[in-house]
Amino acid sequence: MFELIAEGPQPNQRWKIRLEAGQTYVLGRSSEADLPVMWDPHISRRHVRLTPNEEIVQVETLPSTENPLCFGGQQVESCQACDGEMFVVGSTRFQVTIVDSQADSPGSQPVEEVTFDPQQLSKIRYRDADQRIEVLTRLPEVIWGARTETELHHRLVNLILAGVVHAEAAAIVRLDENDRVNVLHWDRRRETAGEFSPSSRLVAEALRKRGRSVLNVWQPHDRSRQDYTAVAEFDWAFCTPVLEPPSDPWGLYVAGTLDRPPNTGSPDSSDGVQLQADVKFTELVAEIISTVQRLNRLERNRAGYRQFFAPPILAALGDDFNTDLLEPRECDVTVLFCDLRGFSQQAEESAGDLLGLLDRVSRALGVMTHQILTYGGVTGDFQGDSALGFWGWPFASDNAPLDACRAALGIRAAFSATHGRPDHPLANFEMGIGIAHGKAVAGKIGTSEQVKVTVFGPVVNLASRLENMTKQLRVPILLDETTAEIARRRLDPQQGRTRRLATILPYGMEIPVVVSELLPSVSEFPELSDAHLEQYELGVDQFTAGRWDEAYRNLHNMPAGDRAQDFLTMQIAQHNRVAPPGWNGVIRLPSK
Repeated sequence: MFELIAEGPQPNQRWKIRLEAGQTYVLGRSSEADLPVMWDPHISRRHVRLTPNEEIVQVETLPSTENPLCFGGQQVESCQACDGEMFVVGSTRFQVTIVDSQADSPGSQPVEEVTFDPQQLSKIRYRDADQRIEVLTRLPEVIWGARTETELHHRLVNLILAGVVHAEAAAIVRLDENDRVNVLHWDRRRETAGEFSPSSRLVAEALRKRGRSVLNVWQPHDRSRQDYTAVAEFDWAFCTPVLEPPSDPWGLYVAGTLDRPPNTGSPDSSDGVQLQADVKFTELVAEIISTVQRLNRLERNRAGYRQFFAPPILAALGDDFNTDLLEPRECDVTVLFCDLRGFSQQAEESAGDLLGLLDRVSRALGVMTHQILTYGGVTGDFQGDSALGFWGWPFASDNAPLDACRAALGIRAAFSATHGRPDHPLANFEMGIGIAHGKAVAGKIGTSEQVKVTVFGPVVNLASRLENMTKQLRVPILLDETTAEIARRRLDPQQGRTRRLATILPYGMEIPVVVSELLPSVSEFPELSDAHLEQYELGVDQFTAGRWDEAYRNLHNMPAGDRAQDFLTMQIAQHNRVAPPGWNGVIRLPSK
């Protein structure tokens, strides 16, 4: 039995296919060819016919060919290729090799092998991008939520099966020093199907030889035969390396079946496109895992905590980095919670470039982190497309609320600067920020296996609620009553201003909150003058006192571009400008 290996000028332009004696194969650039070579424009749609027997492979040019067939350095119309010999068509070389079919168990050798690289996969578009994005949003929780390596492997296999809907089984694999496959965890879609064993040859090819994804497609087998093996149970499988740590790579192994004979080498075939999209998705998962693990390794090398703190805090902690100061304790803190707006729309529009979207979100989080650190804060947790920062720990500070306000205004200014610049990475992204001040526990919080420097307590929940309320009150930055009062008394008007918006009872809470908006200075935001803010707060006082007709007139005279007025004027208009019976000045939100 022969094996035909095709190699183009680029590293990713390669496949390997088994040739059965007595069969006839057409090689060409068409997706309908038996042996498609899509990357070479010098190959005709149907270029040569291959007929293997037990000893040689007969190669003949077809009448439609325009470019020559070369064999032994000569242009020929036909040739007979023996074991180890090579012929050339266009810029692609084809080598014929004999394989010992008796030495392999049924189904252990693929009829087709494809190696991928990022440039090739970047051209593949997802047909089910929404579902894959939804699965990917769970990846941070899969990684950060796993307390042990075993739990991480279990979560990753479940995520792969959720993202690759055509897969029948998935596994986490690693090669030992003798190239034996260690299955760290596996699972199947059908629990009654029994255990499965990944192909050692495929795993070694991907992890040891290629260092990139390798896909094998096998000839469909009669599953009722007794010699039906674990490998032959599947029509296809691919292995994607996770290259972190570099000294001990491991991989994501995915396997399944086809509904039709294999034609995966053709990117135009429906099965081929689907499988390549599955490989692209799995490579994205592997790259994110590698990135996270690489960052974890760097964090450990840099003492673990240094990326959380602003330079003044690091200087105060000293060169010896006294981690006793990081132990959790109760203290007064100001918490800032910032979330991206427009992420869902951006995700839908960027379905074909998820890595690009990830880069844009990372830059947005970088803006938030930069401003938090610039004003002496501590970066806490990241939750998808949001960031948490806090002040007042590890060292108490009377300026914590003011620094949090300055960081929030800096974030707002950075995002505002990208408006009208469609080529900017942050274009079309907006943000919502909630700031609250109060008692909390801050420090190293977590389990014996994993800890984070973060903050815990009701004030964190309040900051998160305020951030979420920015959507309903239609303003970028909201403050609780304590922070707003400090900002009114002590924040330089050239840095920022405040205005009361309403007294709100958030959904699920029992204590009303007086919420205020944090605005830039008049010089940075001339659309709203100080007189406008005074008029608005007069309207709020009238609204709270139940004089809704007066409040409506005051609020309605605000500039048309001020969206904050919409929230109260809608409340008033819905009740025909008359406060309801028993009105106590508190607006109850029906949902988060």
